[in-house]
Amino acid sequence: MKNNVIKELSTSELQERLAVDKLQLNKMKINHAVTPLENPNKIKEARRDVARIKTELRKRELDSQSVDNK
Repeated sequence: MKNNVIKELSTSELQERLAVDKLQLNKMKINHAVTPLENPNKIKEARRDVARIKTELRKRELDSQSVDNK
C-alpha cells in the first residue's frame, strides 16, 4: 500500500485496516513456518504496510495533540 493511499483514508478506516493487516501478517508467518510460501517477500511487504499504517496513525495522534495544546 502506498503512502498517498494511506493518507487519504480516515483514522477509523486506518485502524480497521491495521487490524486486518496484522492478522494477515500473522497467518502468513505461520503458514510460511509450516510450508514455505511461494513468494516470501510478501511477508516483508505486509510488515512494512503495517508499519506505514502505524506511522500515519501516530502522526495524526501527535498532530491532534499539538492542535489541542495551542
